[in-house]
Amino acid sequence: MLRTIRLFSLFLALLVGGVWAYAWVTRAPGEGLAEAFAGRLGMLFGGQQAPIPSAGGIQLPQGTSLGGPFSLTDQTGRAVTERDFAGGWMLIYFGYTYCPDVCPTELGTMAAAVDAMGAAGEKVVPALITIDPQRDTPAQLADYVARFHPRMLGLTGTPEQVAEVARRYRVYFARVQRAEMTDYLMDHSSFIYLVGPDARVRSLFRPEMRPEDIAAAVAAQMGGAARRNS
Repeated sequence: MLRTIRLFSLFLALLVGGVWAYAWVTRAPGEGLAEAFAGRLGMLFGGQQAPIPSAGGIQLPQGTSLGGPFSLTDQTGRAVTERDFAGGWMLIYFGYTYCPDVCPTELGTMAAAVDAMGAAGEKVVPALITIDPQRDTPAQLADYVARFHPRMLGLTGTPEQVAEVARRYRVYFARVQRAEMTDYLMDHSSFIYLVGPDARVRSLFRPEMRPEDIAAAVAAQMGGAARRNS
């Protein structure tokens, strides 16, 4: 019995090591090793293909669906759902207004990408969905998103509503309270999501991507969808 356990442990270690090595060799430019490793594990155990990098974005593994219905409140205090944006395109970022660094950077990138698309960018709604509804009231969001783009939406809700939409998009977030600070921070994942007319995510964009690369990828997705529907 002990010998069987040892053999199984050795096999498991070799398997994990092999997947890690495969992820290292096959990861795409700019793809983190942990991200590549998770994708290869999903391919091995979940029967899914690893994400295939698209021009400027990450295509979702086959069979994976992100996005869908939500019920939130915009920066004017109006209740909104995914149906209010049906038939259109959105760029969505999950963050919060008290974020000290990455959120302003990524929101600025998202706004610049929309502007870089020219007239086509007018068909894309940029939006921030807060992961800190305790502090991010509609009024707080209204002041914040206006600094980045005149058409940017700020969306909040109850903690339950925010948790539900984050679950649908598989967004990680957690409250962090440091001993040296009187206030708290929010730890969170940092992707920009391209959402199509059916309220489903079409592509993800990694942090620190260039606005022009995002703009090109969004335009390609929109053009492909238009050709399929014609």
